[in-house]
Amino acid sequence: MSGPGKWGSVSGSVSGFDSRESLFGGVVARFAERTANPYARAAELRLRAPMAVTVEGRSGVGRDAVARALAASDLRVVRTGGDVRVVVIAESMKPEDRQVPAGGSPAVVVLNKADLSGRVPGGPLAAAARTAADISVSTGLPVVPMVAHLATVELDDELVTALHTLAENPADMTSGDAFVSSGHPLSTDVRQRLLRRLDRFGLAHAVLRTAEGADAAALTGSLRELSQLGQLVARLADVAAEVTYRRVREVLRDLHRAAAESDDDELWEFLADDEVVIAVMACAVGVMEAAGLEVDPRDDADTHLSRAVHWRRYAEGPLGPLHRRCAADISRGSLRLLSRAASSGAR
Repeated sequence: MSGPGKWGSVSGSVSGFDSRESLFGGVVARFAERTANPYARAAELRLRAPMAVTVEGRSGVGRDAVARALAASDLRVVRTGGDVRVVVIAESMKPEDRQVPAGGSPAVVVLNKADLSGRVPGGPLAAAARTAADISVSTGLPVVPMVAHLATVELDDELVTALHTLAENPADMTSGDAFVSSGHPLSTDVRQRLLRRLDRFGLAHAVLRTAEGADAAALTGSLRELSQLGQLVARLADVAAEVTYRRVREVLRDLHRAAAESDDDELWEFLADDEVVIAVMACAVGVMEAAGLEVDPRDDADTHLSRAVHWRRYAEGPLGPLHRRCAADISRGSLRLLSRAASSGAR
């Protein structure tokens, strides 16, 4: 619903991993170019920093594999202090896991080792998806099933050749031991390498894709898709709207403090400017839409008025602090847009 040009004369991207793409970031950058105030430049640099992800979880759940997968997707992975926390679990959510998402940063849960969800109708990934949905209901957090080690698999020539051999001469894959110890043209060492690299689930998929004619590049892409990394990145994209908004509110708080301490009239005027209020509104819209709510994007006086009234009433309802603040910002921005529309109509 939101997007470039939807909110008056301000244009840009409402959300994204890189807050340089936020409307507010653009407004601050333009102000920093024309002012000598060092706080404006510091705010611009803060908004420009890419979203950082912290990967957490118990030993043995595949935390490092998830971190490598995210890093390979050009996301910034840090040990502590991330904007978003990716909490890795396996099989189910243990009592100790439930304590981890209690921090203040937005969190996404990864149900790793989804390939080990058992032999059930629809396959292990379908079973893992059902488990993830149940965990999401109980925690209120987004949960993504994943086979993280497949996201960064690299297959050398020896392994690709081995997959072709398996496609032409199927091996006993009823268990890992059976695959390694049964009679087969492939050497035991090569079969062990395949199993270590892919596990049985990934190996079965790779053999099938090889039989269908996939080359090494296609195999790598197929295994990456099978890992469900794309789903995790999509969930993080949803969370990015909240990250951007939280940064915006923190920067606004710091700029208001700086204006008060320095008695800088230019900074006070900037903070009260329509462009700032509407840009903050756009970031708030991104949060609400990521939560599944709709914000009317039409750009006319009647819509601005009805939007302002609707979201002011919404803010007075039983909401958490984040959504209450967003609703208030949408209402405030809508009133600024209404004032613009009225001024334009009067001319």
